Amino acid sequence: MHTIAKRPKKYFSRYKKPLVEFPNLIEAQVKSFKWLVEQGIGEVFKEFSPIADYSAKKFQLEFTSFSLSESKHDESYSKINKLSYHGLLKARVKLTNKILGTMKEQEIFMSEFPLMTSHGTFIINGVERVIVPQLARSFGVFFTESESKGNKYFGAKIIPARGVWIEIESESDGAIYIRIDKKRKFPATALLRAMGYENNEAILKAFKSSSSLDPMFEETIKICLAKDGLKTLNDSYVEVYKRLRDGDMATAENAKEFINSLFTPERYDLSPVGRFRFNQRFLKPMDEAALARRTISKEDLATVIAHIITLNNTPGSKSDDIDHLGQRRVRFVGEILQQKVRTGMMQIKRNIQDRMSIIDVDTALPIHIINQRPLQARIKEFFTTNQLSQFMAQENVLYEIEHLRTLSALGPGGLTRERAGLEVRDVHPSHYGRVCPIHTPEGPNIGLILHLSTYAKINEFGIIETPYVKVKNGKITGEITYLNALEEEKYNIAHAGIPYDIHGKITEEKVEARIKTEPGAVSRNEVDFIDVAPNQAFSIATSMIPFLEHNNANRALMGSNMQKQAVPCVLPEAPLVATGMEELASRDVGRMVIAEEDGIVSYLDAKKIVIKGKTEKNPEKTYNLINFMRNNNFAVFHQRPLVNVGDKVKKGDVLADTSSTVGGQISLGQNIFVAFLSWSGSTYEDAIIVSERLVKKSKFTSVYVEEFTCVVRDTKLGPEITTRDIPNVGELKLKDLDEDGVVRIGAEVRENDILVGKITPKGETELTPEERLLRSIFAEKARDVKDTSLRMEHGKRGRIITVKVFSRDLGHMLEAGIIKKIVIEVAQIRNISVGDKLSGRHGNKGVISTILPEEDMPYTMDGTPIDIILSPLGVPSRMNLGQILEMHLGMAANSLGYQAIVPPFLGAKHEEIKEELKKAGFPENGKLKLFDGRTGEAFEQDVAVGYMYMLKLHHMVEDKIHMRSIGPYSLITQQPLGGKAQGGGQRFGEMEVWALEGYGAAYTLREMLTIKSDDILGRSATFDSIIKNEKIRPPNSPASFNVLLNYLRGLALDVNLKKGEDK
Repeated sequence: MHTIAKRPKKYFSRYKKPLVEFPNLIEAQVKSFKWLVEQGIGEVFKEFSPIADYSAKKFQLEFTSFSLSESKHDESYSKINKLSYHGLLKARVKLTNKILGTMKEQEIFMSEFPLMTSHGTFIINGVERVIVPQLARSFGVFFTESESKGNKYFGAKIIPARGVWIEIESESDGAIYIRIDKKRKFPATALLRAMGYENNEAILKAFKSSSSLDPMFEETIKICLAKDGLKTLNDSYVEVYKRLRDGDMATAENAKEFINSLFTPERYDLSPVGRFRFNQRFLKPMDEAALARRTISKEDLATVIAHIITLNNTPGSKSDDIDHLGQRRVRFVGEILQQKVRTGMMQIKRNIQDRMSIIDVDTALPIHIINQRPLQARIKEFFTTNQLSQFMAQENVLYEIEHLRTLSALGPGGLTRERAGLEVRDVHPSHYGRVCPIHTPEGPNIGLILHLSTYAKINEFGIIETPYVKVKNGKITGEITYLNALEEEKYNIAHAGIPYDIHGKITEEKVEARIKTEPGAVSRNEVDFIDVAPNQAFSIATSMIPFLEHNNANRALMGSNMQKQAVPCVLPEAPLVATGMEELASRDVGRMVIAEEDGIVSYLDAKKIVIKGKTEKNPEKTYNLINFMRNNNFAVFHQRPLVNVGDKVKKGDVLADTSSTVGGQISLGQNIFVAFLSWSGSTYEDAIIVSERLVKKSKFTSVYVEEFTCVVRDTKLGPEITTRDIPNVGELKLKDLDEDGVVRIGAEVRENDILVGKITPKGETELTPEERLLRSIFAEKARDVKDTSLRMEHGKRGRIITVKVFSRDLGHMLEAGIIKKIVIEVAQIRNISVGDKLSGRHGNKGVISTILPEEDMPYTMDGTPIDIILSPLGVPSRMNLGQILEMHLGMAANSLGYQAIVPPFLGAKHEEIKEELKKAGFPENGKLKLFDGRTGEAFEQDVAVGYMYMLKLHHMVEDKIHMRSIGPYSLITQQPLGGKAQGGGQRFGEMEVWALEGYGAAYTLREMLTIKSDDILGRSATFDSIIKNEKIRPPNSPASFNVLLNYLRGLALDVNLKKGEDK
């Protein structure tokens, strides 16, 4: 297949290599699932082991170990046959019978457990899905502030992963109060005493720093004690218990038991991240033993209260910023799924305990006691209906990788679109290097759905870290340190674009840096760290925009999003102006075929590549290629071999491209010869003029595949049958069907053509004597059947590429009542056409307004016609000048035969672009004299022309164009339906009514509002009149008029209609 030959890369003077290796982009997803399988599930089983019956005298059940098997089928088999890619989760269970003193052990199947593919996705019922990580509030302690009478009062919230919320507030009377789980408040000293500080002296002693007690602590605690007014430990228990369980009998005994139970490890878990953040913040020990304590102690509570008192007494104190990334963490698939398994196991535990009390002691086996259904239901529900389990976007390779790196603040336990304010959605300084400040959707989800920056990494606590290289005395050391958002605030960090020599010595005296997160300039000796790459702050898609620094951020956001919507072309081309990111980003998606060992290509065709190993140990390895496989977005995965027989390959080399890569580089569009020119008003409002040459050369041609399913059911009146013997259908319509009535592969189909011929038995009616005679002579033949064939939908066309038949006879699993299922894939080749949406990489989008013949397009002095004309008015107001620089550099790169590499912030300077244009023999300003193709005359001014990388987006006109004459009506209102999917019409609203009134088109208007709309009687009367060739009768009143009358009657107005007398 034709693709542009690989061009040499050209780097410019400012270019610097990243200081760290490019990371694996889906590592976090894969690692999280691996943790779940190796540790997470085991932890849950350990939590629920042992389970004893309510009396604790009959049985005890333990989960001793578990196993998760490999999947029976591989990924491609699962996709083709619409199966899930899952293993079987089994547990070894030991049941101890305490009455008989016996012990029985069994392995029990718990659930089918979806497995992650090597590239971070799940396959559920043949469809690839992604579990999007959630950016949620971190656990631990947060300090808050409230204002009262002009004074600031500080408080704190201690938020655990599991257990009660403790809120601490300080008030104007100087005392500190506590609320537990949003109940009534009580003085802080009551809880301190209940947690173990038995008397007032012990409480005051807890706030002593070194030997003396700070007066501010003493004053506050004494006010609290006065408010508290309690003397003994038991009083405290009762007081706190009353606040929490109002109305219950409060005795010291049950109060003590209840309060102590709130903070036991079973009921309270601060989580590892909560404990880590607490100890780090208050400079407590950070050793393993200290971090393993997951409950809250009296010392911890005293520390928090002491900090609140300090904040209250320190002028200029600030509370924690809850939008800071240091206060948020990422929950990946492993953690979210572990939570679901835990919920399922809780229900199983309750069921087990219920069964233990009623089961026969003598014959009990573990299998009789365990009911696995709740666990299976939770897992299934999570993968199919959870907001974070999403249908994988597979428009192109870039969209796949970005979908796996998306972070969502929505979902269970997160925010909701309606409640999220502007602060949460805004870019925060702590996002730098962790979350992309540009790449987020437009619309209601803006700022709630984010994307990880290129080099960001998630640590074991779910906190996002970013790498920096240590700088000592103005010299870059090469020592890499990962910092989280809170740690970074202590240092001065320079940008990767600052000049330094080959030994890593910073050459300028003063450099731009983030001084403890604030921008500024510092001397080179004060720099602590340097960024590892210029695109460290940006996501993959944003890093793929050349000259990003010359674009307005809003347009860069659109550019990032639109690259993901680009449809892979049949003849892909790598960009002339690239950022160097293209080949690094494509490797981890698992769509390309990559050599696993060194070797030589011994055999090659469209279906497979065989590599012969160099040594005896490594025999031949076969890599199967995917051909035109439909994906989630109606596009295709198609792998093209990149190597030839006899080529030597090394481990890690790309052997085959996918549909949106060329030579391993992500290639989403085409290099097009463009001019910025106004052309007789056809470029109005960003419209684009395209040359017919692009259609002839199949430049933006793409393949679109749709799937149609025919289900053959067993009905009450007998089974449905697929056959080519369909009543009242001519032979011409049946020419492409086989004897089973299924269309053949390769057939060309148009709308209303039969894909699967199917007949369904009709209900029996009372037969006349003649019919009964026919029945007895011809047996079943004359039985009534109706044609329920699967036909090609309205407005669709294409060629049949796959026919899959699933039936019980062939051993496939089908739902109840279904005999067989036939899935047909129809592919169509879509050329570029008027109404398609094109865009560049800088947010410069537009719709094709006309396709001009080649000879009418403007042409250059040497006769080269322009391919695309863009509106020059689209540039100044949008401030995305990157497209102009890309166009000029593309012009030079095309002539000089190289690929220009322009990373963000380290690209070609203006002088270098001028120099390149000069080398290529073009004017320095990049403008050429153009001639009008229609008249042959030169335009007055020189025109900016060059090569720009253009993308065809998936908003294609063929999916949107729609026509209707008389179509379906709504059952409820009896008005015509709206929308393409329903075969609806255009709405004739009140403004359109005014237009017809203005023209005095009374009869047209009457027809619109009555017989074409909801005058039910008039509609059928008109139909009869037309058929019988009679005069059409005047219409009746429309149904909506009757609704108005009923509204008026509802207001107790008596309305009578009188017909005007004919005069």
